[in-house]
Amino acid sequence: MSTIAFLNIGMHGRVNPTLPVVAELVRRGHTVTYHTSPAFRAEIEAAGATVCLYPGGDQPLPDPPTPVTLVEGLARTAVGLLPPVLADLRRVRPDLIVHDNACLWGAVAASELGVPAASSFTTFAFNRHVPSPTRGSWELLAAAAARPRSVQSYLRSRWELHRRFDARRLPLLDLGNIRQPLNLVYTSREFQPAVEDFDQSYRFVGPSIGARPLDPSFPADRLQDPVLYASLGTVFNADPQLLRSFATELAPLGGTVIVSTGQTDPDALGPLPANVLTRRFVPQPEVLARAALFVTHGGMNSVNEALHAGVPMLVVPQGADQPMVARRVVELGAGLSIRTQDVARGSVRALARRLLHDPGFRAAAATLKIAQHEAGGYQRAADELERYVQAAGSVRQSAPVDRHSEAE
Repeated sequence: MSTIAFLNIGMHGRVNPTLPVVAELVRRGHTVTYHTSPAFRAEIEAAGATVCLYPGGDQPLPDPPTPVTLVEGLARTAVGLLPPVLADLRRVRPDLIVHDNACLWGAVAASELGVPAASSFTTFAFNRHVPSPTRGSWELLAAAAARPRSVQSYLRSRWELHRRFDARRLPLLDLGNIRQPLNLVYTSREFQPAVEDFDQSYRFVGPSIGARPLDPSFPADRLQDPVLYASLGTVFNADPQLLRSFATELAPLGGTVIVSTGQTDPDALGPLPANVLTRRFVPQPEVLARAALFVTHGGMNSVNEALHAGVPMLVVPQGADQPMVARRVVELGAGLSIRTQDVARGSVRALARRLLHDPGFRAAAATLKIAQHEAGGYQRAADELERYVQAAGSVRQSAPVDRHSEAE
């Protein structure tokens, strides 16, 4: 059996799809370690991995989370994390490193240790037809010009990376699109835009959805059909008035309306109709299995889970890659999209009514549901990783040799 090391960014959207893969690899007898932030320790340990915590506590997200600040923050974080991460990995002696497509310290560590690496894409796969948010562009250059301190910090961090580590394979700018000989993409070929332009190194394994702990406090047995569900995810602080608009607009159309408020206090929404249930977090796959409609920010994981359940969507993008995801949902006929600034009295209700009563939306979502299931999910991802380790000949009897250990 192999030892497989996962390295990731401390974000629910990046970590959650990897957890069923980790659990499946452990079930098959592999040893799995996982570098993470303290906030994710319990759920990763529950999946069966040995947790290696990043020093310094949870890694804060850039504020604001723009492509420029993200690139700068990733480079700066990599400089600080690589020494302890490499020390851990030299002790673990992995046969394979699996890192997020924006986790550059995972990619650099694999180069340093001479260990095969696979990249984990919880977003779309990116190329010239599907541009990464951190790609080189006039927009990125204009944004960089407005933040000279971020640019200076980035250049210092990149110099440190090249001076101290083997960072030759990193993209110059596009740190949100770090590719490897194996790239796992957690959606189906049918949902991926421009899929014909990606080579065989990209494996579209579909949504990675495994069993999650039951929430005994969630009143699943009291939900009344049709169940309408709204959530703007966990990364962006949702405007209470926007969430309130969703609740009041959907209430006349639903038996039970569920609003997940994330970082926002449910009490901030004020008094709501009796059939509205507000919670910071809900068991999303369980809710989607009952839902007739999902109002979502368009986060890739949420959309993948909705398509896995065959639920039409009203997408209200909040940032990052969400406008791109929203366009794809609309393009394939599985939903509609509206900008936040266009959410006015009656607009959400009118669009929701269309989605509930036009059978074309549910038919398109049902077609994508089949594709999402047939892609294979976490079991297919585990298969791909096992084949990759075997093909690379990386089940070794001795520790990997790297240029630092030779000098010690």
